[in-house]
Amino acid sequence: MHGAGGTLIQHLKELVLHTDLKREDRLFYYTTCGWMMWNWLVSGLAVGATLVLYDGSPSHPDGNALWDLADEVGISVFGTSAKWISATEKAGVKPRETHKLLQLKTILSTGSPLAPESYDYVYRDVKDRVLLASISGGTDIVSCFALGNPLLPVYRGELQCRGLGMKVEILDEAGNSVREEKGELACTAPFPSMPVFFWNDADGEKYRKAYFSRVPNVWCHGDHALLTEHEGLVIYGRSDATLNPGGVRIGTAEIYRQVEQVPEVLESIAVGQHWQGDERVILFVRLREGATLDDALRTRITKQIRDNTTPRHVPAKIIQIADIPRTISGKITEIAVRDTIHGLPVKNTDALANPQALAFYRALPELEA
Repeated sequence: MHGAGGTLIQHLKELVLHTDLKREDRLFYYTTCGWMMWNWLVSGLAVGATLVLYDGSPSHPDGNALWDLADEVGISVFGTSAKWISATEKAGVKPRETHKLLQLKTILSTGSPLAPESYDYVYRDVKDRVLLASISGGTDIVSCFALGNPLLPVYRGELQCRGLGMKVEILDEAGNSVREEKGELACTAPFPSMPVFFWNDADGEKYRKAYFSRVPNVWCHGDHALLTEHEGLVIYGRSDATLNPGGVRIGTAEIYRQVEQVPEVLESIAVGQHWQGDERVILFVRLREGATLDDALRTRITKQIRDNTTPRHVPAKIIQIADIPRTISGKITEIAVRDTIHGLPVKNTDALANPQALAFYRALPELEA
């Protein structure tokens, strides 16, 4: 349950100061009404900006639908997901060669970490004079912990800065604030858009357990992240989905960034499987139509990961899958897959857009050896 006033104050800060949104701008975010970015988009009306709404497939017929819309109505602030940017690159879409995009000044990306290669793609094939801002927060705070800044440079693979007025820190295992070291993304002071309460949680126990159980009076958000020398952030994925082979913590995004550079791979999902007293990394891949996961492709995927990360990142098993479960807002769900391969019940399947996809992961013979 959110409060209207605190949320609106937070959104105005993010829209006006972090996004440089003005009355004359045309703001677009490719989102559903079930994603918090819809609420964020609607708050653009408080600035006086014009909203652009779209209902339909972003890839039909050729992957240019949203860029066509941007040219047609003069979108100046264009928001989408990291996955969509990656998918358009794989589809060979190069709007810089086919569209004018004269009004476009800012591209926003969220939903999952934006890979460094996607920064290259945007500035090479979309538009070179544009602010590319990867932003991150959550439905829980209906806003952002880290986002863009029109006054700062863009560094490949980094979110530009922490939100104004947000005491965002990275904590190590002991709860100490660290820099240039991976840890838990936390907010150590209150902020206006904190949830008022959880539904059916009269005494607040679920609320406190969700965010404040690790460090008293500190909001621990569940993201595995790093504060860079530029005061930017790199987010490696959900900390509750962090892989831990041989005691080495690995963010799933570190693997996805490599795997999805392989042309045959449309998308992937990595989880940890309990195995012989340790944990091993299992990688599931969804391939282009007509592609098959043979030994040669497995070798190329393994080499891509090993050459650009560490041997610990290399999956013990690579398995082709027909579909990947995702939330209604389009985020892949590592926890649901991890629980399924271990034969555990999956909580809150109502939040999944395609819960039937979990059937592909049950009792897989490949995971028995």
